[in-house]
Amino acid sequence: MTNISGVIIARNEEKMIGEALDSLSFCDEILVIDNGSTDKTKEIALKAGAKIHELRINDFSELRNFALSKAESDWILYLDADERITDDLKDSIKKNVSNDSKYAAFNLLRKNYYFGNHEWPYIEKMERMFKKDKLKQWRGKLHESPVIEGEVGQLDGFILHFTHRDLESMLNKTIEWSTKEALLRYNSGHPKMTWWRFPRVMMSGFLNSYVKQKGYKAGVAGMVESIYQAFSMFITYAKLWELQKLNKK
Repeated sequence: MTNISGVIIARNEEKMIGEALDSLSFCDEILVIDNGSTDKTKEIALKAGAKIHELRINDFSELRNFALSKAESDWILYLDADERITDDLKDSIKKNVSNDSKYAAFNLLRKNYYFGNHEWPYIEKMERMFKKDKLKQWRGKLHESPVIEGEVGQLDGFILHFTHRDLESMLNKTIEWSTKEALLRYNSGHPKMTWWRFPRVMMSGFLNSYVKQKGYKAGVAGMVESIYQAFSMFITYAKLWELQKLNKK
């Protein structure tokens, strides 16, 4: 019999985690790795029957590795608090995920929704479902990636991702994470920031969102999101410039 552990890493997600937990109800166990919540995240998770493990650290790979060490099932499925598993994806998991599968992991397709129910045209492909003994570790402090031993398959259905729900939360997130992003770039020896790097990275962020990901198809929401991506890049690199300036030898 195939067992699945559903995992959510969360901090202060009382508004979103309930539906995420509901969408994992088909799993044999649900783990919530609480990263220092001060709201009702843990209470909601406990009420839903999840197992709570606490680890406060600003390293997503370590959080995911910690979850891997706590999971007791043959397979492990990672989900964020602002994501939902669709019924089609559940059916695909039940049909294709088994202990005798030739695959060590599966890619899941993700649809993103901005500012409520504005569907983003670009569909992401995420490695989120793993045979536990084939997932060796996660690497990367912010943009973590899995180290897998074996072949990766593809499941039908979608993860629904409700991100950037309002401008205030977007700005707060940028303030928080841009510092970490800037520090990673600084520690990796990023070239000195000069004036021309700012318009280049901002234009790159805008074009990736609006053109490559076809954000223009999302109307006004697509324009707002794409300009925001340029702004986010500006803040990150401005903080990098500040770090370089403060630590100039």
